[in-house]
Amino acid sequence: MFVVHSYPLAVVLCVITMLCWGSWANTRKLARKNWRFELFYWDYALGVLLLTLALGITLGSSGTEGRSFAADLAQASAAGVGSALLGGGIFNLANILLVAAIEVAGMAVAFPVGIGLALIIGVIVNYLATPLGNGPLLAIGVLLVTLAIVLDATAYRRLPGAAAGLSTKGLVLSVACGVFMGMFYRFVAAAMYGDPFHPDPGKMGPYAAVFVFAVGVFLSNFVWNTLAMKKPFVGTPVSFASYFQGDFRTHLTGILGGCIWGIGMSLNLIASGPAGFAISYGLGQGATMIAACWGVFIWKEFATAPAGTSKLLTAMFASFVSGLALIVLARTL
Repeated sequence: MFVVHSYPLAVVLCVITMLCWGSWANTRKLARKNWRFELFYWDYALGVLLLTLALGITLGSSGTEGRSFAADLAQASAAGVGSALLGGGIFNLANILLVAAIEVAGMAVAFPVGIGLALIIGVIVNYLATPLGNGPLLAIGVLLVTLAIVLDATAYRRLPGAAAGLSTKGLVLSVACGVFMGMFYRFVAAAMYGDPFHPDPGKMGPYAAVFVFAVGVFLSNFVWNTLAMKKPFVGTPVSFASYFQGDFRTHLTGILGGCIWGIGMSLNLIASGPAGFAISYGLGQGATMIAACWGVFIWKEFATAPAGTSKLLTAMFASFVSGLALIVLARTL
């Protein structure tokens, strides 16, 4: 299988992860306007599954290092498979809660609470499990990225018509999202071996692990997304029959979104060998700032923002870049 040994290349892959995780939601804008997110999400989960399978059959089955994709899956222990499946289910719940938190409380609450909490929890949990890199430097980098997320949310709060209320429901959803989003990655990492030259029996390489994770996302969708359809946090219930009313182009947008996110997750796990799980996760969760870039430069979401917002955005990007730099340096110092 294709294996990364170089730390600079691992950083590049993590940056691509950021781009993918921060960009997949744009495909939602390509679907028809009345297409509910719950319906879009079925195709998204399918896209993640198909992409990880394709990478396993190609990159995961080429080369001479490590076990091939099929052999890796065949020897995986029940504990390893169960851990990766659980990671997929936890991520799926967190992702759906994030969308619900945005709909109920707005981005100004959901992102600093949900994604900020996820970033801090995820890095701490993964660093304690596999302490690679300079801990203090990594901590400062994570705090700077978290500050950037808070500044981003503050800027969104200034937009005309932005959600203003800090409801208990919105706050609870955001906190729950942050806790689950911060925990899912550890379960996938726990299913993986560290050295491709001496793979641990029963554990999986990145291609098999991310595919099993994607199976967990897809299967858990029948629980979490079905509940979201029947008991939506916002809007009226939606039926399964509505899914089959979408045309090919509409379904393709969701699959494309899942493929983009799946590329990011796959590359992140591939990079985790030389980078370490804490740094890989921390860099990947910088995706919030990529999403902010789309909003600022492409969708022009701040065109009507009041004076002074540009200073917040400048401080946000400066904090983000500084934090990323420290996270990257934490593995080399």
